[in-house]
This record gives sequence, C-alpha cells and structure tokens, in this order.
Amino acid sequence: MPGSKTPAMKPTYTITEARPTDLPLLAAVERDAASLLVGHAPETVLAETTSVEDLESAQRQGHLWVALADDLPVGFAHALLLEPGAIHLEEIDVRPEHGRRGLGRGLVEAVSAWAAAAGYRCVTLTTFRDVRWNMPFFVRLGFEVIPPHELSPALQAVFQDETRRGLDPARRVAMRRCTDSVAPTSSTRQRHRSSAPDLG
Repeated sequence: MPGSKTPAMKPTYTITEARPTDLPLLAAVERDAASLLVGHAPETVLAETTSVEDLESAQRQGHLWVALADDLPVGFAHALLLEPGAIHLEEIDVRPEHGRRGLGRGLVEAVSAWAAAAGYRCVTLTTFRDVRWNMPFFVRLGFEVIPPHELSPALQAVFQDETRRGLDPARRVAMRRCTDSVAPTSSTRQRHRSSAPDLG
C-alpha cells in the first residue's frame, strides 16, 4: 500500500564462542555498556576497555563468548582462570539497546556450561551490590554472595585491584555459582584486569 511503513525486522540473536573477526568490535560494546554505570563508578573505570591482547588470548583459549545480532557482536563475556576449581567472569557486557532480551543470561549460561563441562566447581565474579542489574540479576541466576571470610587469595586480589582503581569496596561484592563438577587438577592462571560486570 502506498505510504505504508515496512515493519522493522527484529535481529536474530545467537550466543557463541568469539571469532577473531569479533575482537575489534568489542571495545565499543564495552564502552556502551559502561554508560549504564555512570554515577556508580569513576569515569576512569568507565573509560577502561579490555585490551586487544587480552581478548586475543581469551579467544584463542576458548574463554570468550559473544552475543550476536545478525552476526554482529552486541554483547560478550570474558572469563579468566584465576585459581584452581573456579572460573572467574571478568567482564560481561551487553549494548543497552539490546538489553532485556536474555542476552546477559545467555552469556552467563554459556560460561557456566563451559565451566561445568571442563570440570570447574564454580563460576565467580565481582559486581555492584546496589545496582539492580548487577547483584540482583546474578542472584536470579543462582549466584550467592561469598562471605568475606571465604574469599580466596585470588578474589581478595581482585578487590584490592578494584579499590586501587577507585571503586568503593563497600559497594562491591563477590559472588559464585557452583555445580557438582569435579575440579580440575591444575589451572591455567592469567593476568587479571578487574572491572565491573555490567549488563543491558
């Protein structure tokens, strides 16, 4: 009909392991997601992005997942092996305009499924306790707060790094979701660059 508008096509979303071609596009995703934390984190932290070198290393090791919208990355999850028995969710981001579509949940589940298949007992992370799409989001996915006296040396180091970079430790919390998997006998350790998981 003349003058009628064509309905906008909804993108097709896919959660998958990252490809080398995705890596140059992830910094923009990270910056967009960080905009949701304006007022909660220092500008210096919000301006941080994961280095290309760290992304390349994670992609080669199978520790990087992307949420694709029609084959373009609009979210990603980056995991690190910081200690035996657990994988640490270092970064999880979704572009705000693609939020509330299950992409954050899908990325968390992809990391958790990989961790269980690889024999890791738990997925850990640090996040804001008072931002509704941070700690409350992870609680809905089955994560529990780790009491301070149960923090591993690796997670204590994460908190120390966050505090050094200007995050308020009183607003931060460590969380974990554990499975019945048997922990591996050895773990690859990587350099840690802590940042706030932020979800759309």
